[in-house]
Amino acid sequence: MKNELKARMLAGERTLGTFFETGSATAAECLGLAGLDYIIIDTEHGPFNPQTALEYIRAAKLYGTTPLARVSEISRQAILKLLDVGAMGLVIPDVRTVEETKKIVEYGKYMPLGRRGVANTAGSGFWFEEYAQHGLDQYFRISNDETLLLPQCETRECLDNLEDILKVPGIDGIYVGPFDLSAALGKPGRFDDPEVKGAISYILKVCRDLGKLSFIFAADVIAAREDYELGYESVTLGMDAAVLTQAFRQMKLQLLGE
Repeated sequence: MKNELKARMLAGERTLGTFFETGSATAAECLGLAGLDYIIIDTEHGPFNPQTALEYIRAAKLYGTTPLARVSEISRQAILKLLDVGAMGLVIPDVRTVEETKKIVEYGKYMPLGRRGVANTAGSGFWFEEYAQHGLDQYFRISNDETLLLPQCETRECLDNLEDILKVPGIDGIYVGPFDLSAALGKPGRFDDPEVKGAISYILKVCRDLGKLSFIFAADVIAAREDYELGYESVTLGMDAAVLTQAFRQMKLQLLGE
């Protein structure tokens, strides 16, 4: 088990992904063929469950794309099952407190960091993958090292508690949800507002100061370029369904002028 996304980022590379909403293993393969570093299978807003996520995870891995998932809630069931089917990292929405963050680690990391339930599931090749063949101590250590846990900073409370949240052992970085964050600050979608811009810059600074990974969502290429220039290490560019729709709309406009 090796998380190529984490390895690239720790090596100083900028990475690019997208939210996966189309719900097709073929689409997941195509995103890998496009060269994306990762996809985020969205079980918060998308209609997916662990069974369907398993198929998309397998498809993503065919072409070297790291499969991440966004969980539906902070619960043992939501976190455990997505890891058991092979998600190599989780984005956790609506995080507000240190106590919630500790629960994320409890459910998402094995001992000694957490108390993730132990079972030989698809995520480890039912313990037939090489890294799981040398006892539980090594299996726990590698799984903990390679599994990313990324609380999503999209609430005022998370912003206020950010340093303490990132200091919780087992948390690997932060995922910024700029739309919800701007709404939480009372300025929905106003990304040029000084308070919103200041919050996004502050999150990046805290990540850098504490040696944590920084991820952010960008709705389009212009926003993505600005996020990279600001210093974010990873950008999630839109969602596959929206990109597909826009691509064909643009081609139709170019061909038919409609």
